[in-house]
Amino acid sequence: MTAGIPEPQPRIDTSKPHPARVYDWFLGGKENYPADQEFARTLPEETRGNAARNRAFMHRASAWLAREGIDQFLDIGAGIPTEPNLHQIVQAITPTARIVYADHDPIVLRHAEALLVSTPEGATDYLHADVREPEAILEQAKGLLDFERPIALSLIALMHFLPDDQDPYGITRTLVDALPAGSYLALSHGTADQHPELRQEMESAYKKGAIALQIRTRAEVETFFEGLELVEPGLVPAAEWYREGPAPVVERSGFYVGVGRVVR
Repeated sequence: MTAGIPEPQPRIDTSKPHPARVYDWFLGGKENYPADQEFARTLPEETRGNAARNRAFMHRASAWLAREGIDQFLDIGAGIPTEPNLHQIVQAITPTARIVYADHDPIVLRHAEALLVSTPEGATDYLHADVREPEAILEQAKGLLDFERPIALSLIALMHFLPDDQDPYGITRTLVDALPAGSYLALSHGTADQHPELRQEMESAYKKGAIALQIRTRAEVETFFEGLELVEPGLVPAAEWYREGPAPVVERSGFYVGVGRVVR
């Protein structure tokens, strides 16, 4: 089962770099433009590896959640589809799983069909929506997800694009508070803790690219999980989070990642 794709097609500005398209380029995708590629080349070489390690965490966490019995997912900041995507990981384990993707980037909307190819037993939907309007996302997501049963909320490589003045912690709390007990938050967030020598270079490059960025320390990222029960191994660098073997190669990382359980 798949839901319909929204009709409006907002204009795509290809003259300026965009985080989703830059990330696509780092992952070897083709849905990016010269402005994105030029900007990506100004970033430290390690950024490409960080993107891959972050993506691998999403795969491991989503698979573990599906094996734990979670069959509903809300993925905000879905980004450009790169296979395997979250629904492909999850539905390979639980074919009846339901997944709602949300993103506000027009280029993601243009490729929404790839996010809507569900198994016959399951369902997917795509919302053209902005995380800075969490109530609207929650209301629309109720069209497919049952908020009386556990849901996995996925905020992957998203919240570092919201500076403190955009209330990222309040937004996350609004989303988490809407989830029933037994739900989970899977989150990854940019950091420079393991490579402080790159912090200034990263922040300067993003500023020149007119992309808002606020990388945070471990303590600052941990705040997103307040009130949640962190799943082992806790809040760790991306290459260190796994629940099932084989263990990933441990490398320094530009992301902290974690999965927290809603307990009430």
